[in-house]
Amino acid sequence: QVQLVESGGGLVQAGGSLRLSCAASGSIFSFNDMGWYRQAPGKHGELVAAITSGGSTNYLDSVKGRFTISRDIAKNTVYLQMNSLKPEDTAVYYCKAKKVIGTSVRDYWGQGTQVTVSS
Repeated sequence: QVQLVESGGGLVQAGGSLRLSCAASGSIFSFNDMGWYRQAPGKHGELVAAITSGGSTNYLDSVKGRFTISRDIAKNTVYLQMNSLKPEDTAVYYCKAKKVIGTSVRDYWGQGTQVTVSS
């Protein structure tokens, strides 16, 4: 059973930084891609950043230049470095991993970590 465990959330002032971590129970190479989603109260969830098994990355327009997704293969961990945080970045952040085997697609989610940015 795949487990994803997030950490690193918290309360920070606007302009500050946080680094989120997502530790997987197995090799992150087994996933086709991994990403960070967020959901703020009363809003739809949105993909913030993703990284493929080949290392390609993509970002939500509003976080480009401020957030960086990276991975440590030896630690089976994906990170989200968040700089220049804004109050609108406040949300619960979830780690997600996707595994494709043939025609079967399976998504795995972490439990979420709260990020609160005060103005």
